[in-house]
Amino acid sequence: MYGPKEAEQRQTPRPVGQSRGARAAADFVVGSDGTAAVAGKSPLARIGQLARIGVDDVLAWLRDGLGWIIGAIILCLIGALLYAVVTPPRYTVYTDILIDPSNLNVVRDDVFTSNPQRDAQLLEVESKLRILTSRNVLSRVIDKLDLANDPEFVKPGLLAPLWNLISPAEVARDNRLAVMRALSERVDARREERSFVVVMRFWAEDPEKAVVISNAIVDAFEAELFQSSAESAGRVVKNLNNRLDELRRNVTEAEQRVEDFRRSKGLQLNNGEPVSARLSSELNTQVLDAQQRFIQAETRYRQMSAAIAERRTTSAAIFDSATMISLRAQLNQLQQQIGSIRATFGTRHPQMVTALSEQQAIEAALVREARRILDGARAEFERERSTLSTLRGKANDEKSNVFSDNEEQVQLRDLQRDARAKAALYETHLARTQQIGERQQIDTSNVRVISRPLPPKARSWPPRTLILLGVAAFLGLCLGIAIALGRGAWRYLRDPRPATA
Repeated sequence: MYGPKEAEQRQTPRPVGQSRGARAAADFVVGSDGTAAVAGKSPLARIGQLARIGVDDVLAWLRDGLGWIIGAIILCLIGALLYAVVTPPRYTVYTDILIDPSNLNVVRDDVFTSNPQRDAQLLEVESKLRILTSRNVLSRVIDKLDLANDPEFVKPGLLAPLWNLISPAEVARDNRLAVMRALSERVDARREERSFVVVMRFWAEDPEKAVVISNAIVDAFEAELFQSSAESAGRVVKNLNNRLDELRRNVTEAEQRVEDFRRSKGLQLNNGEPVSARLSSELNTQVLDAQQRFIQAETRYRQMSAAIAERRTTSAAIFDSATMISLRAQLNQLQQQIGSIRATFGTRHPQMVTALSEQQAIEAALVREARRILDGARAEFERERSTLSTLRGKANDEKSNVFSDNEEQVQLRDLQRDARAKAALYETHLARTQQIGERQQIDTSNVRVISRPLPPKARSWPPRTLILLGVAAFLGLCLGIAIALGRGAWRYLRDPRPATA
């Protein structure tokens, strides 16, 4: 409680132009014990008085907190120096990789199709970018470089020897997980805008090791892409092989139906042509030949018969044999002798009688030879007529077989078409399976490293010691000023006496 006099003093208006110290002194009241007290009850309730702080108060607080400022600067410098000494250096390397979404056109009609749309290609590049930093790729790097036993990535703790004695397998698995986590934190990849170029960044404590691990990641990435495409092609081949078994059974059953039908109907093919049709054609040809021979034999027989009936056996050319030629020669020679004898001795000469007798004998022989030839011609005529009749009967029978076979050929061709269609489908799938099987051995991924990593000349983190100390000094200065101003403001709120008292 304030007395009437003190209350009157607090209600008295402050004169214009009064100094900050005088205004601050006006807020004091003197208690019965001679100490000054402020009109408020607590420092938090007097926060509004901070609006009355002037430049002279701030300078006074900074002057009073100079030791805190210097101490904060020194403390930050020591901390920065310790951080520079203790923190392992980081050397960052960069690798530029061109990931072309269009695979190499090594195999025609590849199992993987390429989408020409720009958005789809970018999505494919982004997908491959995710593979670059995937655990499968990092696991390949760990196995290849044996990073699970690298002290840089596996930092043993205080209880590590004890855990090694208890469960070495668990420790090895934990080391692998720790290395995987460390690699995931150290590798980063991003795609350059408006391009298919991917920039991979990796850091390690040793520049040469950073280059080696970065190259190992790229090699593992290419191997993973090849294995991924090979596994995809392998799955396709497996499915096709399962389908091929069914297609093979279908082809076998269709071909078996063709053979069973052909065997049950007695159908035979010769160069794709039914044997019955071929036999019918051959029989028709034989019939034509036999008919021509029959006509020739008949004509020859009739001419011979007419020549014998007309007594032209001597001059008829149709009677042609060696004996007939010899007898005609003898007859001509004998007729010449008869003419000579007639002219010399007359018709009653004994030589003439003998010659005429010989002439009659030769003419009789000619007749007998002509009849013998006629009998041969008659036998040949009868034989050709019988042959023609037999062949005509066979041809007629074979024609009926051809008509019957043609009806059965319609059904057979239907079965053959079904078998050919199934066989063509099977052969197509078989060729495609073999082609995709060969595709498993070919890497068609169009990934190319256009900028190999180089060992950096300077570390990427922490910064140089001089820069680190400068930043630490600035932060220490800011921290010291903040502490000095905070202490001054707190003291002002607790005891807002004039700074110049």
